[in-house]
Amino acid sequence: MLADELRALGAQEVTAAGGGVSFSGSWETCYAVNFHSRIASRVLWQLGSFDYATEEEVYAAARSVSWGHLFGVDRSIRVNLTAIKSPLKSLDFTTLRIKDAVCDRFRDETGRRPDVERLDPDVRIHCFLEQAKGTLYLDTSGEPLFKRGWRHATVEAPLRENLAAGILKLTGWKFDEPLFDPMCGGGTFLAEAAAMALNEPPGAGRSFGFEKLNTLDLKAWNRVRDGRPPRNKLRPALFGSDIEQRAVDSAKKNLMAAGFFDLVKWQRADILNVESPASAGVMVANPPYGERLSDADEMAAFYPQLGNALKQRFAGWRCHFLTSDLRMAKLIRLSPSRRVPLFNGALECRLFEFVVVAGSNRK
Repeated sequence: MLADELRALGAQEVTAAGGGVSFSGSWETCYAVNFHSRIASRVLWQLGSFDYATEEEVYAAARSVSWGHLFGVDRSIRVNLTAIKSPLKSLDFTTLRIKDAVCDRFRDETGRRPDVERLDPDVRIHCFLEQAKGTLYLDTSGEPLFKRGWRHATVEAPLRENLAAGILKLTGWKFDEPLFDPMCGGGTFLAEAAAMALNEPPGAGRSFGFEKLNTLDLKAWNRVRDGRPPRNKLRPALFGSDIEQRAVDSAKKNLMAAGFFDLVKWQRADILNVESPASAGVMVANPPYGERLSDADEMAAFYPQLGNALKQRFAGWRCHFLTSDLRMAKLIRLSPSRRVPLFNGALECRLFEFVVVAGSNRK
């Protein structure tokens, strides 16, 4: 899905791989991907690759980059390192050596060193190490792209916005179909659905890392930002509920901040008792994986009740649930029409789809 999204934004040489997609393009393409992508987490600019076997070879590769041409010494930095099958004993020490290499190069060229800032750096440098090869990147996004800028109220274990957007695409939801999240939490599904239906760019309310690089092409960035398409005039039928009033209130605050509050009809209700808001539509939910229903036995008792509620009140609906509890497909006593493996952070999950028909849907 991300590869298709990138192609639509003008990216070239698009290649999907495990955990990411590589592509090439102009700076304007880079800005457009950051501004418009609903699914990407970060856009990293590849500076180059190198062979290595020791920490000092990683240091030498990082020091060989002319960092001063990329950003000013007055910019604060942070170094992120990830590795797969690396022979190095300490990734923390290697991260420090990369930071030293950047600072030493600046000191040689300017007599000054950039400040290191862990929480809110101006520039993020990424290094990825494989068994014998490393790659250096500059982060053009800054804060992760799932941070749209509208989340003001938080709930426990909120769903990331780009995962929610990807799930909505997986459901096949059409903008003229009713969409219902009966476990709305902080309102992530509803906010993403409203933004998608109205054609609101996900990056419209935030800043980006590329704005702090020397490579910034201000005319190209203005073309991307000012050339955003007008909002669609349709009003999607969006419905949200939750058993907890605190969650409903949080979702309302977030949708208000995003500018979509009036598009959603709200109520406090238990999913086991809530009435269907339309004769047919798409349900999407991220049920608790044991947080609010603390006992595994309680969850086992909950699923068949959920299946009965869906059969009684949601015939004609396509119901989707993201869960890490793989027992759900069996215990809900409905036959899933699809099971999509997904990761919610490090947690392996499944997106189950149940097409609900009147009467029994058991195998």
